Amino acid sequence: MQPYTGFASVYDIFMDNIPYDEWAEYIEHLLKKNNIKDGLILELGCGTGSITERLAEKGYDMIGIDASEDMLAIARENSEVSNNKTLYLCQDMRDFELYGTVAAVISVCDSMNYITTEEDLLKVFRLVNNYLDPGGLFLFDLDTQYAYEEVLGDSTIAENREEGSFIWENTYYPEEMINEINLTLFIPQEELFQKQEETHYRRAYTIDTIKRLIEEAGMEWIAAYDTLTEKKPKKDSERVYIIAREKLQQGKTYL
Repeated sequence: MQPYTGFASVYDIFMDNIPYDEWAEYIEHLLKKNNIKDGLILELGCGTGSITERLAEKGYDMIGIDASEDMLAIARENSEVSNNKTLYLCQDMRDFELYGTVAAVISVCDSMNYITTEEDLLKVFRLVNNYLDPGGLFLFDLDTQYAYEEVLGDSTIAENREEGSFIWENTYYPEEMINEINLTLFIPQEELFQKQEETHYRRAYTIDTIKRLIEEAGMEWIAAYDTLTEKKPKKDSERVYIIAREKLQQGKTYL
């Protein structure tokens, strides 16, 4: 089964411990600090739209892109309820297309870790650069190598609720820097439980590698921050935020 197919129906239930409000405020702060106070924002790997809709409430015009139609179906339902009129597109981050440029591109909740080769990540970065307004901002987070090696490692996470149950088995391959997740879901249907299984792969990247790929894609590196701060990442940082900017390149054709 493709990732985030069966999981989509219970994703928001099991992810209710994620501090989306705090994340959205932090992103808004960084956007405004870099003079992105309004305009069109693209979120890559938007999932069910938890951050997308929060930024729309803050006054930004939002586009959300995700490869899972099941996740987007929920995002569209949420957008209808909020009446934010967010545009959601089912596309792969590695070859997404827009009708024009945007003031900023964001990506959170380790979506970039799901791009598991440097070649594909460079494709994403080049597309981001292509669709940014002159001087536009690129802001995204990453799970760190420390998080996969020392926190998740070869651990198993399980949770049982009335709405469903899951078993989340992690395996980390240090040479490839790949975190494999085998996810087993038990979703209630009438008086029975339906068992569904998904496998996810995420890759850790060093900050030096990300900086090199950002610059190779034609963007200007601005900073790497520890989680929800404006401080440099530490050895035990579990999540980092990366900020880059479109370089106002001469000869670039803007869409």
